[in-house]
Amino acid sequence: MLYSEKVMEHFASPHNVGELENADGIGEVGNAKCGDIMKMYLKIDNNVITDAKFKTFGCGAAIATSSMATDMVKGKPVSEALKLTNKAVVEALDGLPAQKLHCSVLAEQAIRSALSDYYTRQGIDPLPIVGEIGECASCS
Repeated sequence: MLYSEKVMEHFASPHNVGELENADGIGEVGNAKCGDIMKMYLKIDNNVITDAKFKTFGCGAAIATSSMATDMVKGKPVSEALKLTNKAVVEALDGLPAQKLHCSVLAEQAIRSALSDYYTRQGIDPLPIVGEIGECASCS
């Protein structure tokens, strides 16, 4: 299995690792059965993501996609973060092996889950905005 330099870099020295105290949105996705669990923490001010952190239990690709996804949403308006796709995460990492694509899906879902939590805390029904958050194919 070959990983790109960017995947190796984000795995060896992941960005944004940790928890955010008083996070405005927290999302957790994954499954202990498949071995990948991602927890995302977002700080949101005036509808802009001012900080993002993650804690991921999983393989190198899971850690790399979490790192890249948090990089990609930091400083962005919530509306833009909602458009983050697993495909964009994979492209930003210069590709992933086919059997690791589910990690990018988890990263997208973890961001969406944290945004869903944010909307819920604001008293807004997240379903019309965020949509359903499912499991990755390899977890089900």
